Amino acid sequence: MYDVAVVGAGPAGASAAMAAAREGARVLLLDRHDFPRDKACGDGIAPQALSELEKLGVSNVDNGFPALPQLSVTSPGGAEALRPMPTPVRVIPRSIFDARLVAAAVRAGVELRKHRVRRISEENDRVVVDGIEARTLIGADGATSVVRRHLGAAPNGAGHLAIAIRGYLAESPEDGLLQRIVMSPGVWPAYAWSFPIGDGRRNVGYGELLRGAPLTRDHLLGKLAKLLPDVDLGATTCLRAHHLPLSTQRPAAGRGRILLAGDALSLVNPFTGEGIFYAVVSGGLAGHTAALLPGPDAAQWYGLALRKRLNRHLRHTKMAARLAAVHGVADAGIRAGARDQKVFNAFVELGLGDGLITSRLLRKTFGQLVLGGKQH
Repeated sequence: MYDVAVVGAGPAGASAAMAAAREGARVLLLDRHDFPRDKACGDGIAPQALSELEKLGVSNVDNGFPALPQLSVTSPGGAEALRPMPTPVRVIPRSIFDARLVAAAVRAGVELRKHRVRRISEENDRVVVDGIEARTLIGADGATSVVRRHLGAAPNGAGHLAIAIRGYLAESPEDGLLQRIVMSPGVWPAYAWSFPIGDGRRNVGYGELLRGAPLTRDHLLGKLAKLLPDVDLGATTCLRAHHLPLSTQRPAAGRGRILLAGDALSLVNPFTGEGIFYAVVSGGLAGHTAALLPGPDAAQWYGLALRKRLNRHLRHTKMAARLAAVHGVADAGIRAGARDQKVFNAFVELGLGDGLITSRLLRKTFGQLVLGGKQH
């Protein structure tokens, strides 16, 4: 009998396992893969996520990866904001980042086991996973979560699910440490990115909201090539696509003794597609709840903690995604960010952490929208 079993050893699962173990719980962490393993992702690790990990006792997870001090964002209409980041981001391949988190969890006393979950059942005082008994179960097993399916929650539908493709490309000397995001005209959210890692490579990719019809690999690569014409697709390696369940359609945080965290709970920012910060926050809260408040009301307590921590921010990201889809708003916002560092910072905090739509951001964006209308 374990106090807590966690399915999925990505950032959400490793964070949940560490949080529970540090509260004295006996924790089992299950994943179908050996670590290190590759994971399709933009690899950007925001300082907000690193700060949350430090609260769990994890530091130096970014060792060997340089701070990226600047970000260039190009709007659908071609406006560019090139400014310093309020706090530098790191780009750490998930094969390294996730393995470091798993190692930290094991050092904290977590038992790690390679296992593909097939059957989950609930008893009066426990949850049974393929014969393994635990007082509380945390599902952190991603966009196709087995635990989420057990709870009867449907996957995200059209308009609430994105798809992205990612690859690695050798850097040229002129690339430097500049991060680039180029938004696609005509659709939102959709953008291409180029993020330097600092090891002689950069992570390049393109993502777009799914509106019903599936998008082909050729479509995604064609968009990437169009928005970032300097990317040599023939020299790009490890091209992999993945789905992003957006936070605009979230299931319940759990039921009884079963909790969901990270992508399994559709915690992906609809404004940017970022999910690592949410994974660490939700995983940490789930782990603490499972260890300190086990029992049939665990999901209720966890849901309350999660709402207190993220609900206001999630409402603002939903609003930001809707506003950016209105013609001209994204262009106006980027022009405002190019002129005002505080506006730029607000965009970054909203997209990478738990920032809010500030009055200054709205005022300056609306002002640029009016000016843009007069110019046309």
